[in-house]
Amino acid sequence: MPHELDAPMRLAVSTVIFALRPDASGRAVLWTPLVRRTREPQLGLWALPGGWLPVNEELEVAAARTLRATTGLAPKYLEQLYTFGEVDRSPDARVISVVYWALVQSDEAARATAGPNVRWVPADTLPGLAFDHNRIVEYALWRLRTKVEYTEIAHAFLGETFTLAELREVYEAVLQRPLDPANFRRTMIASGRLRETGELLAGAAHRPPKLYRYVAAARTGEVREPFQSERPAS
Repeated sequence: MPHELDAPMRLAVSTVIFALRPDASGRAVLWTPLVRRTREPQLGLWALPGGWLPVNEELEVAAARTLRATTGLAPKYLEQLYTFGEVDRSPDARVISVVYWALVQSDEAARATAGPNVRWVPADTLPGLAFDHNRIVEYALWRLRTKVEYTEIAHAFLGETFTLAELREVYEAVLQRPLDPANFRRTMIASGRLRETGELLAGAAHRPPKLYRYVAAARTGEVREPFQSERPAS
């Protein structure tokens, strides 16, 4: 039922975090941290990190603060995702949530806070979450998979320099499909978004692969043809 006209209304800030981590088979997939709710409503359910917005705090500052408090993370990539404000999102009050999303590198994710009330799960196989948080994560995944096709957002999962194989691993994890290595290489080189560093990957056996970095002033608004998978044509 809709809330009464005099019911309280609250403004909250939540964050969806994505990191690449191996699954049980060793394949890199997207993971996201969840926190267990320690109070009603929906006590004990898993939810996205977040909290109420103080009247004297900027949105992005609040998002960063709640992330540090719940997960210990301070991601470099933190961007406003969407505002969720359906009337019946919460059973005891009208709650409007400004949701951010953050992308973190694997080594940073490994240093995140661990404990009984913080849990990392594969983003595509979530349990039933509190409120509408499943829908929020689904929306964030859709946005990520859309943006990775035509922007440099994959860079947020990598270091300053990377090999084409490492970059392809990010795309495959995000898009959830295998990519032909030769086609991927041609597409990325032709895009003009990458530049060779002139260095090779240290410690690699046989022929060390080249290291690349993203071009700082790359164009982000041009929609390019999606990558083709290795699955045979029907």
